[in-house]
Amino acid sequence: MNKVTIFDTDAPHPEASNLTAFSQNALDRQAEKRDDDCVSTALAIEGTHILAFTTGKLVLKHDDQVLDPLFAAYELAELKPDFDNAILLGYKQNGEPRIAVPVQTTEEELASHFKPVDARALYRDQLLDEDLLGETAQAVSLLRWNDDNRFCGRCASRMDLKIGGYKRVCSSCGHMIFPRTDPVVIMLTIDLKRDLCLLGRGPHFAPGMYSCLAGFVEPGETIENAVRRETHEESGIAVGRVRYHASQPWPMPHTLMIGCFAEATSFDITRDEAELEDCRWFTRDEVAALLAMTGADGRSPPPKGAIAHRLMRDWLEWNPREDQA
Repeated sequence: MNKVTIFDTDAPHPEASNLTAFSQNALDRQAEKRDDDCVSTALAIEGTHILAFTTGKLVLKHDDQVLDPLFAAYELAELKPDFDNAILLGYKQNGEPRIAVPVQTTEEELASHFKPVDARALYRDQLLDEDLLGETAQAVSLLRWNDDNRFCGRCASRMDLKIGGYKRVCSSCGHMIFPRTDPVVIMLTIDLKRDLCLLGRGPHFAPGMYSCLAGFVEPGETIENAVRRETHEESGIAVGRVRYHASQPWPMPHTLMIGCFAEATSFDITRDEAELEDCRWFTRDEVAALLAMTGADGRSPPPKGAIAHRLMRDWLEWNPREDQA
């Protein structure tokens, strides 16, 4: 019987994306039904809830130990809401609309019963349930895209927000643009023969943290070739087979992380010193200790919920005997 490898199966999870932060968003976006009045129509529906944002941070109502991200329209008055730039996120199963609204009250001006939190801290500190976390990711990305594209890239005239925040049209030349998502490959490169995986740490990482290598997909490039190029550029390791494993919306600001396993075909590391402070092969025992944070060497893993954490854990949990049974 031929040996089964992790590149020949979708185990240990057939849809591992569901296990990453920001991935659970059950809203019906009604993409084909949006029109220029969709926000005002949604605001008129009883029971509509709003996510409020100041300078990209979600505003939470803070009452003792309770943190509540959902506002009714009337509750926003003291925050000076900018309804002209509101985004219709979609509808809950019961028909309740969800809307993202930027507010003009700055973080420093917020009253003490409000708490602004960025998306990274929301998932790291588990401040929201999974659905609200997914809705927040959608909102952060769309608000940032709209804010970054207030003026036309062709003639520099004002761009008008259309169809609830999913299109902008130049007020002068009529140029149309639509929300963007930036694809990033993030890969756990595996030495099958020695049963090792490749991890590195960038200069911007938290102290001691090791993670998967990653990089942006370039125009005209496949996911697989981006995995090969980025791995070789950062570590000097050549890659053969590439297996897609999971994806993750990453609202920093509007990225889609594409998680892959990559098969190493060379093994001597030549680190890009401008990109990585360190890069090395890890054994299964070392990765297990890293994820459990039981090592005595000061190393730490990517936070739980990050796709890098998922790739590392699923490499450990995959059992070839189960696929051969």
